[in-house]
Amino acid sequence: MWSLPAAAQLTLDANPFTATQGLLAKPTISISQNTATEQMEQVTFYCYTKDANVTIQWFFKDVPLVFHERMQLSTDGKNLTILTVQREDSGIYKCEAQGFLQVHRSDPTFLTVNYGPDPFEIKLESGVSSGEVVEVIEGSTVTLSVDTRSHPPPDYSWFLLNNSLPFSSMRTFTIRAVSKEHEGMYRCLVSNIATHLLRLSALEVRVLEMLTEPHIVSPTLNLVENASSVTLICQTSHKEAGVLWFLRGQALLPNKHLVLSANNRSLVIHGLRRDDTGPYECEVWNWGSRARSKALRLTISYGPDQVDITRGAASGAVSTVKAELNSSLTLHCQAESQPGAEFQWTLEHSTTVYMGQQLIIGTLTWEHQGVYNCMASNPLTQLARSASVLVTVVGPRSSLSARVIVGIALGILIFIALTAGLGYFLYSRNAKRFSRKKAEDPVQEAATPSSVEEPCAESCSTLGCHSISLDWPKAMYANLPEPQGQAGVKEMLPPDPLEQFYEKDPPSTASGYYCNGPRKPPPTIALDPLVPTLPKGNTESDYEVLLYHPESLDRWRAVTNLPLLLAEKSVG
Repeated sequence: MWSLPAAAQLTLDANPFTATQGLLAKPTISISQNTATEQMEQVTFYCYTKDANVTIQWFFKDVPLVFHERMQLSTDGKNLTILTVQREDSGIYKCEAQGFLQVHRSDPTFLTVNYGPDPFEIKLESGVSSGEVVEVIEGSTVTLSVDTRSHPPPDYSWFLLNNSLPFSSMRTFTIRAVSKEHEGMYRCLVSNIATHLLRLSALEVRVLEMLTEPHIVSPTLNLVENASSVTLICQTSHKEAGVLWFLRGQALLPNKHLVLSANNRSLVIHGLRRDDTGPYECEVWNWGSRARSKALRLTISYGPDQVDITRGAASGAVSTVKAELNSSLTLHCQAESQPGAEFQWTLEHSTTVYMGQQLIIGTLTWEHQGVYNCMASNPLTQLARSASVLVTVVGPRSSLSARVIVGIALGILIFIALTAGLGYFLYSRNAKRFSRKKAEDPVQEAATPSSVEEPCAESCSTLGCHSISLDWPKAMYANLPEPQGQAGVKEMLPPDPLEQFYEKDPPSTASGYYCNGPRKPPPTIALDPLVPTLPKGNTESDYEVLLYHPESLDRWRAVTNLPLLLAEKSVG
């Protein structure tokens, strides 16, 4: 066991490794300047320690320092130089002394680097950038702001349009209910009093109006299929708004038939077709609002196309139609046309024209047979087409047509009326004349004694005379005695037209009497021209015999040659 003198005795420490070496002193850091300007200055750190034979280790933000080309370190490691200070060099620095089995670290030293402001842009929180211009909607709230990196924080100055006086010193400013008056160029000046740097940025603000509904302007001319083109114009007061076209609710795709102008404000339709009626719509838009026009439909005239004739409500076209006599017939004419076609019907060999799409015949007669022609015309396209149908009437055929029968019946009625009037007139006139002559002829009265009327009555009853006297024309002489017989005179008398109605040997003929009394035969000697003759018998008596004896009409026609119809009317 060693016993050492007191001077040589060792002091045992808790750390056995320090038994042969003294304790290391705590290092300290000195800095050339605590604040530096970025990219303008350099900074030197020095780590001071009393101990020799120690190793120096540098720490940045409590982690070993990573050296780079902007840093220099002395051979003993105590001097650290940052040649060009950057903002990332700002922070806490420490140095550590490492001896034999001992380590001591210095207190932290803080380096502040001033920088900025960096370049920046003005931002519009409620707007949309369109190139170098930001668009905002009229009436909206607009907030302009600046975002830049700087140490210390910069100062802000806002300038509006050509105003040289700032109106705001905040990083942001707000305009409520923006209007056209707020349009223009906005500038912001950012400055750093530590770095003495200034940054300026500008922004142009455009205020967009709230879009109103456009409308489509179309020509007022008559549009005809395949004969014309049309230009549609989307009319709007918003010059900066974009324009879109829609056809039947879908975005219009331009082609050779549908051509859009460079700014989409007009649409040209070449070679109109009947299906180009639309509807068409145009829409104006910007990023904040849209407005669409009312739908426009074009009226395009065309046709008439093929003309079809149908029977009644049937859908199939017909070229021939058979219908029963006295039945009804309805013919329908149709043709596709815009506007609706005008129809007219004609029957061959007839000048009558029937207007309308339907031709209705209430009661068919033979006269309705024939070829019916339907012509459809369009006054706007000036086109016309026609079709024909053959109508045949089926039924029993009469020898005479209805019109002929009606004409004959009417003629007969008129003739009967005329002849009845004429017969009545002749009968009245002759009756008056006979009465006047009888009153003036005493000889005639004397020649007809009443003593011989009974045999005549018997003979008349046999003949059916109905007590009407028949005075056939005969020669009577007032100054000659009554002859005794007629044997020598019969051959000289004309034949009696009513001889067939007499009895073979009537009693009255033996005694020389007839129905009106004794008939005196002419003398057998030649007539004396100086002796006056008696008036002839009444002709009305002959007429009366025929009137009441129809069986003698044939004989009477042969003798008198009077019209049969007059006699028949009188008998009736």
